[in-house]
Amino acid sequence: MRSNFKRALAGISALTLAMGLTACGGSNSGGGEAAGGGANPPAEEPTATTTTAATVAINTQTMSTEQAEAVASAADKLRDVELENKEIKWLCHWDLNPDTTGKSIPVPLSLFQEKYGGSIKWYPTTWDARYSDLSTYVLGGEGVDFFQRDESSLPKGIVSGMFEPIDDYIDIDSELYDNVRAAMEIYSFKGKHYAFVNGVTPGGAVIYSAETIDENGLDDPWELYQEGNWNWDTFTQMLEEFCDPDAEMYGLDGWWSEQPLYLSAGVPAVSSVDGKLKSNLMDPTLEKAQNWMYSLYTKGLVFDKQMFDWSPQVHFMGEGKELFFINAPWALQSDPETWECGIDPEQVRWVPVPCPADAEEPFYSASASGYCLCKGAGNPEGVALYVECELVSADDEGTKEVNLQKQKEDFQWNDTLIEQLDEITRLAEEHPVTELASGVSNDLSNLLTYADTQGIKASMHGTDWATTRDTMNDTVNTLIDEFNAELEAVQ
Repeated sequence: MRSNFKRALAGISALTLAMGLTACGGSNSGGGEAAGGGANPPAEEPTATTTTAATVAINTQTMSTEQAEAVASAADKLRDVELENKEIKWLCHWDLNPDTTGKSIPVPLSLFQEKYGGSIKWYPTTWDARYSDLSTYVLGGEGVDFFQRDESSLPKGIVSGMFEPIDDYIDIDSELYDNVRAAMEIYSFKGKHYAFVNGVTPGGAVIYSAETIDENGLDDPWELYQEGNWNWDTFTQMLEEFCDPDAEMYGLDGWWSEQPLYLSAGVPAVSSVDGKLKSNLMDPTLEKAQNWMYSLYTKGLVFDKQMFDWSPQVHFMGEGKELFFINAPWALQSDPETWECGIDPEQVRWVPVPCPADAEEPFYSASASGYCLCKGAGNPEGVALYVECELVSADDEGTKEVNLQKQKEDFQWNDTLIEQLDEITRLAEEHPVTELASGVSNDLSNLLTYADTQGIKASMHGTDWATTRDTMNDTVNTLIDEFNAELEAVQ
């Protein structure tokens, strides 16, 4: 089996490490736009935050023989089973298959084809129509197998009858799931798992310029982290030392800071406990996080977007006028000419989002990429085996070495930046915290997570937590109680 796989792989002209494709990455595949409009999600729910590091092209013509064989050896880690049904049906607004313009075959798909003789049949849709199309196919008995897991899919897809558990088709205790097991537990309800997770991405990292740190005589955040001294207190102190809006010296900028910051305390607004949803609005730990965020605002440490027509000015970082910017890794996973922060590639750094100094664990905001198993799926075993091809591709040493080289070439990342992201990703994998509010109902999402000026974001925009919490607590409890009753009724 292995020698046959190597010969087949040698004949492929190019490979793509695509085990963590998202709507953003997938829309570039060409298939989604051609067939269904390839609509992008709204700005409030950027699927690019789920992009993994392994999304760069690998051309076998530039790979050494040793590298090609190392990638091929990944097949040895897969289950030796005969897949009776070779086709899995994929419903999404982008295609897992390469398009017809000569693009490369993704490594996971190559593994799936060669190891199991598998193939993926794409059912195109659009971002806006994806759930209505899912309902049509499920109710019509089409046997569509899998669907992209995003922030709005679980747990409400369980009570709507769109998704079913995956436990009968995987061995979650297998070492294949070591890096994603903790994230999969987040999507466990009534003792069953509902998400095939193929990768965990940090929900945010603190991006900064080493040059700006040095020029202002500040302690390097990465060195503080290595010493065990990087926490809310040192983060705040650095902002206080740097900020002087009158001199055009600004603190924390960007659109995506709030959630990574409050989740660093370890308590989301809505979580799953013993298979049921729970509101944490009255939790003292969440209150502590929200009060700290409010203090950042009241101290003038958060960039005031209204000074620039309600728009962030992250490019100030490249000019030495801004200290921190929190965003997911995709912010630097491109040609440096496109980086919003404008920092020189040799000077750009990132460090984990800090936790409270007294945190029991290094909790980390995490986004799980992966899939849901559709109700009435015709080939659930095939989906499970395909996901394991993705997991193997992500964790194989040969694959990672090739991807490492491409990070250096395509993104101009240096060894320090790569080392830092590896550590940030480790934290997200081992100590993930995820906000479930968006996946419960539109009403709950709109109340808690949608707008900057309300819900769990409001503290960093000028509203104290007690006011926000007391205004919405009763409604949140009612919505969660209603949902739990529906969840309990699911057979």
